[in-house]
Amino acid sequence: MQSRPVVIASYVLIAATLLLVMWQGLLPGLLCVCIGFLATRWLARVLENGVRRTLPTSSVRARAALAVPRGIAAALIMLAPIGLIAVAFSEARDFVLNAPSQYLELIDYIARTVLELRQKLPTEIAAYLPEGADEVQRVLANYLRTQAGALALTGRAWLGGLLFAYVGLIVGALAAIATPTSVGRPLAEELKLRITRFGEAFQQIVAAQFWIAAFNALLTALFLLFVLPMWDLALPYAPALITLTFVAGLVPIVGNLLCNTVITLVGLSVSPIAALVCLAFLILIHKAEYFINAKVVGSRTRMSVWELLAVMFVAEAVFGPAGLVAAPLFYAYLKKELQAAELV
Repeated sequence: MQSRPVVIASYVLIAATLLLVMWQGLLPGLLCVCIGFLATRWLARVLENGVRRTLPTSSVRARAALAVPRGIAAALIMLAPIGLIAVAFSEARDFVLNAPSQYLELIDYIARTVLELRQKLPTEIAAYLPEGADEVQRVLANYLRTQAGALALTGRAWLGGLLFAYVGLIVGALAAIATPTSVGRPLAEELKLRITRFGEAFQQIVAAQFWIAAFNALLTALFLLFVLPMWDLALPYAPALITLTFVAGLVPIVGNLLCNTVITLVGLSVSPIAALVCLAFLILIHKAEYFINAKVVGSRTRMSVWELLAVMFVAEAVFGPAGLVAAPLFYAYLKKELQAAELV
């Protein structure tokens, strides 16, 4: 049992670190540290099991071979994002080459839609709408010019977030294969205990997010395959959209926003009414996400729905969308620490 000052110091260091993560926008990096650590450990175990099956466990050669899988696992985890980016760029080459013609088609479609609205709306309101494709392009150009600074800052923020995420992945992968150098030292042992409990909370949240993504994908499938066709508003690429909903739904909040944008744009390609119906459905799902998230996460982390909802609303009010993403994880960790101390 460690002395009380050492335990308090470990709590203060962890709390300060988590607050610093939220205030400095380092949440993507922290999440990727956890992902890199757990993914490397899992992949290393898989590779080690393969080595044990092929070599006698008592041989010197086997003991030496078991030291290799962790390094291989860390290298694979660190190189995986680079490989995915390379594949994405190779697949997107045709899209980039055809971008000018697709842009013109989009402008023409927007112009036709605006002209239809001009015919249906009162003259006083229709006068504020563009009259043709040239004016639509001029309006878009003026908007982009006035918002250039904001767009540049947004792009820089996204780039910084991706950089922090990748650095976090590398840190997590390296931490998974690192050899402890301060075993037995009081503060190091307490910090290791704090980090272990945080990792357990993260694993529980990831498992819960899987079921949330599956539930969202199910609702989206029912909406795209049954509800919209009943109204003669069937969307193209429905299977791909359902798959995107599940995969992106594994990322809390941000993944849902990505799916909402894509599905609404596809709905706009069918008709403005289809886009509005999709948008209304997705807003409803987004609001229901609070209760779905609280119910699933609460059942897996032994937290009541009301307390997790309260934490999520407060965290979003204080830290914005990042707080909504971090709230279940941080509160699950806090609950673990309180339960371990027999305070709750």
